[in-house]
Amino acid sequence: MKAYLTRRYLFSASHRLHSDRMSAEENRATYGKCNNPHGHGHNYTLEITVSGPVDQRTGMVCNLVHLDGFVERELLARYDRENLNVLPEFVATVPTTENLCVELFKKVQRGFHRAHLERVRLEETMLNSFEYRGGNEDHRIW
Repeated sequence: MKAYLTRRYLFSASHRLHSDRMSAEENRATYGKCNNPHGHGHNYTLEITVSGPVDQRTGMVCNLVHLDGFVERELLARYDRENLNVLPEFVATVPTTENLCVELFKKVQRGFHRAHLERVRLEETMLNSFEYRGGNEDHRIW
């Protein structure tokens, strides 16, 4: 029997959407107010969905203590209250929420092995949310 568990986490981070591959005019046209040289911030809601068989002994897909500990150490400690543009993973990549979602997925997939990772979803605003489920081994992020 396969079951799914989705857990929500909150963190804040800032970023500036800007690509060195485009002119200043192209950046303004592409990213609009998000290209502000001083950046801007978001209060993100992160959802991580894992799946697996329900353990007959515990009745759980995975122990929340393990998932929460991993997320706190590997994701929240790294990204909360940070400027995404200065982190190594975004030096050559525009830190859009799409790209952040892919990065978070890759970190969970590499490091959390107590359940199968199904998806990572990031809510950036009330109107914008982004989801990544893997499967594109190319991970083309610009």
